[in-house]
Amino acid sequence: MSLVSPDLSIANLEPVPVVAPGSFLTLHYRMAAPAVNGQPGADIINTFKDKPATLSLGNGQLSPALEQRLLGLPEGTRATFEVPAGEAFGERNPDLIQWVARKLLNELGDPDEKYQVGDVVQFPTPDGAGQYAGAAQQVKADGSAVQFDFNHPLAGQAVVFEVHVIGVL
Repeated sequence: MSLVSPDLSIANLEPVPVVAPGSFLTLHYRMAAPAVNGQPGADIINTFKDKPATLSLGNGQLSPALEQRLLGLPEGTRATFEVPAGEAFGERNPDLIQWVARKLLNELGDPDEKYQVGDVVQFPTPDGAGQYAGAAQQVKADGSAVQFDFNHPLAGQAVVFEVHVIGVL
């Protein structure tokens, strides 16, 4: 981790808020692939070029591993973390690659949909209260089923997580 501390000068006598569980945050963040041969990795998401993000720590808006790295950071802090493969979004799980019958896909969505490799499809959770995504990996030649990967797209990958904590409530 590299860390640039906030301004803690004598003139700044008010206590600086610190990120704690349940904090509401305004921050810029960038998630990127790790550097390769000295070249920075490609950005996955970057709010530094636009509006900052707002989130409530502990509500699942970031992975627990990324939230853990924010805990204890004072408002105004800029920090960069290298998150090891599998830690940010878990390891890849081969059990999460599954064939889904066309009949079920027809019941859940548009029966005329023509699925292609790379399509990302939203599925309802078993309780119907939420959704999760699967990426189409294969389509049977006869169209009777589609193989989906339900792993997080970044599962099993290392990431660089850069943050600037703008506000803490």
